[in-house]
Amino acid sequence: MRKRDKAIKKSALLLFASLFMVSVALTGCGDESSNKTASTEPSKSPNSGTQAASKALDHSKPLTITVFDNAANYQGEQKGWYGKLIKDKFNITLNILAPQIAGDQLYKTRSAAGNLGDLLIVNNNQLEELIPAGLIMDLTDKIKSTPNLSKYVDNHFKPFNAAFEKVNPSGKIYALPTFEADTSPTTYSEQIPYSSPIMPWDYYKGVGAPKLNNLDDLLNVLKQMHEKYPKTPDGKPIAPITLWKDWDSRGTMENARWLSNWYGYEQPEGTTTMQLNAKGDVVPLIDDNSMYKKILQFYFKANQMGLVDPDSPTQDWNKVSEKLTNKQVFLLWYSWETGFYNTIERGKNGDGNVAIPIADTHIIQSSDAYYGNGRAFAIGSKANDPDRIMEFMDWLASPEGLRYYVNGFEGFNYEKTADGKFKLTEVGQTAFQKNTPVPDQYGGGGYQDGQSKLNTMIISDFAKDPMTGEFYNSNYWAATIEANKTALTTDWQNTYKAENATDYYLKNKMIDIVPNINTSLGSDSSEIKNKRSQISDYVKNTSWKMVFAKNQAEFDKLWETMKKDVIGLGWNDVFASDTEKAQKIIKMRADALAKK
Repeated sequence: MRKRDKAIKKSALLLFASLFMVSVALTGCGDESSNKTASTEPSKSPNSGTQAASKALDHSKPLTITVFDNAANYQGEQKGWYGKLIKDKFNITLNILAPQIAGDQLYKTRSAAGNLGDLLIVNNNQLEELIPAGLIMDLTDKIKSTPNLSKYVDNHFKPFNAAFEKVNPSGKIYALPTFEADTSPTTYSEQIPYSSPIMPWDYYKGVGAPKLNNLDDLLNVLKQMHEKYPKTPDGKPIAPITLWKDWDSRGTMENARWLSNWYGYEQPEGTTTMQLNAKGDVVPLIDDNSMYKKILQFYFKANQMGLVDPDSPTQDWNKVSEKLTNKQVFLLWYSWETGFYNTIERGKNGDGNVAIPIADTHIIQSSDAYYGNGRAFAIGSKANDPDRIMEFMDWLASPEGLRYYVNGFEGFNYEKTADGKFKLTEVGQTAFQKNTPVPDQYGGGGYQDGQSKLNTMIISDFAKDPMTGEFYNSNYWAATIEANKTALTTDWQNTYKAENATDYYLKNKMIDIVPNINTSLGSDSSEIKNKRSQISDYVKNTSWKMVFAKNQAEFDKLWETMKKDVIGLGWNDVFASDTEKAQKIIKMRADALAKK
């Protein structure tokens, strides 16, 4: 899911802060005049100020919305404070269906039955099937009367939907892309690349903070750290590297896919057989020199050294997130993972997860998701009461809806400052990590437990709140930046002679920032789809076997066997299709740079 900045200079490089609200970045901007400020208690009136036409809607009947959500890590009814909020505000209950939990078959079964759900959060390539199948609703007219979403029609929604020209020749608006930033198509705003090496600063310094030249050095320092710090202070076992399977949705081992980015290769959305670098080179996944194989070899070697969590083959993301909260993992690779542990108070003691550069890496990083990030919101064609669903989506994109999603409750998580901006409260600084109990007036339960389980939004947290002029992302509030001038931050800055990780990688020419491309790459024919499915299952299963192979000989044999077997499953045809898709990305990136 992501965004990033170009051969850029940020107007102001911000200080290296910690992610307090790890709700997987999102947010949006809208005209504050048509929206109420988030209050300390949810409004009881239906959609206060979000949609002028909403007064004609009947909110007296409870509405349960079935949400088919590819982004969700939770399945079932939305409960807790967010559940109460939308129940009080809209008389709506969300019932979430999550393919990441239930499996990919859920999409096939429900789409074959002709009803995927009421509110859909689907991948771009699925839209290629859903539009011609008549499974999603035309929103062109409905969106016109929305006070928030209507502002994004011309610059965001129309270009996105027009890219589906084969199935949408008239350019109707069927879907709203997720996590759209309001910066620019070539800006990268974040203080740390989306995927880069991250480790606990105190443990790393505890073994001498040796310079890391390559992945072997990384493994050696992880081993030293594990020997010195085998358990947390309260006795929980530490795993230097922990892996999980339930995100393996792109035909590969997801944990290996993202580490490939460290060395300049990404796997574009909608492809499963190749990797692409910033220059436009396409490399087959099964090439002996592919970055995918290099990362599998890295994990294999780590396991041979006793560094991989033995729970990895069986645990899911929820278990991993518990370990991150308890500081039971040394190596992190998503920027937002720091939010499970880092706090200002810990930072004052030099404690927290920070970027630890490896000299031979050269990261590929997409710019901010100005046009979205690979998924989209839509309304099912058989949805019950689509007008109320539209009203709810419009509120999600309003300043009020964004503040709740990103930052929680004013007065509980954050408060106004004298200059009209926001700052985190003492509770807000750690509410996510500590799963702080929420007052009954907001719905009770733990804060993290009650967060929105949609796990995605239409607008990004890298959009500016019209009330404050600052990003919704609390890391970038002036008050947070000031508070984050801790021992952790200043020690890191003095060590690396940079304001933050992004600044370091730019100064040292260790990063390629490419325009974020969010578009339709075309749908597979039924023949390619079947071949892709078989190949993907084979590659994923074999990748995990390779990581946990008993020795190098078994690792090599699994790789060689996989290379031969996937050819028999139709690899060449699928790779040809993916290569064609890559050419569209390459051209659109070149066009974006030419317009810069």
